[in-house]
Amino acid sequence: MLRFAGKRLLAAMPLLFIVPFLVFALIDFAPGDPAYVLAGDNPTPDRIAMIRHSLGLDEPMFARYGHWVWAAMHGDLGVSFMSDQNVTDLIVRRASTTVSLVVVAMVIAVVFGMAFAILASLRPNGILDRVVNWVSSIAIAIPAFWFGIVLASLFTVSLRLFPAFGYRPLADGFDTWLSFLVLPGLALGLLPAAEVALQLRSSLGAVLTSDYILNAEARGLSRRSVVLKHALKNAAVPVVTVLGFRVSEVLAGSVTLEIIYNMPGLGRLAVDSVLARDVPVLLGFVLFSTTVVVLVNLLIDISYGYFNPKVRT
Repeated sequence: MLRFAGKRLLAAMPLLFIVPFLVFALIDFAPGDPAYVLAGDNPTPDRIAMIRHSLGLDEPMFARYGHWVWAAMHGDLGVSFMSDQNVTDLIVRRASTTVSLVVVAMVIAVVFGMAFAILASLRPNGILDRVVNWVSSIAIAIPAFWFGIVLASLFTVSLRLFPAFGYRPLADGFDTWLSFLVLPGLALGLLPAAEVALQLRSSLGAVLTSDYILNAEARGLSRRSVVLKHALKNAAVPVVTVLGFRVSEVLAGSVTLEIIYNMPGLGRLAVDSVLARDVPVLLGFVLFSTTVVVLVNLLIDISYGYFNPKVRT
């Protein structure tokens, strides 16, 4: 199993350099120049040329990217063009907000999705099964940003049950930390929760018709015991695969939710860096996002060995 995980990790390592290069090339080919933004109003050509030289923008694209890769391999992601801050420190400070939001959203997705799927599978084709399918279909069609606005209007502005906007770190207390993440976490976790519910319900439906499940029921085991102790583990493989894809989507969707709830996370940082053409910050964000996706996919691959012992060989 360790050899399998090592091979998957080595195969994914090139993505850490390919994805940032694609973003680097797109930024380089796009119209505009950071030197013009930094030069202020009515800059002279000499001042623009001086700024471009100080930032290394007058070098060829491949040379600049090579310098960035070499520095990144030594833990140096450069300095922000706009704020003159160390990019590594900037990413680390903002990452806590985004990671907290993504974790809460995925926990909500797993808990609610699995609960609804298990309840629906206990009575196939019953009223609850149909309600789960109906609600999940609607949830998939609702954009996360729209649901986030509705939740903020209802629970923050009208009912005043949760804090308005912003973010508090975990150091301020678990209750305070969670209160700022409940609404954006619900908005962000709605879609993956619905997909987990539908996928797990479908997978459980296939597993529950297997011979060993029929044998367990013939031995007098209750439906709940059969689902929770025998069928759920075997039905979890496709669900885990879906969750691996949804982590990247939740990470991308956090951009809009952070703007709506005024949260100082990586999403807002990425938008600001794109508008300002702050290349070092944007590359740091892309490298962080790619690393998270690669690690999550690696964990998903490793989890197959737990859910399906055949993979271990």
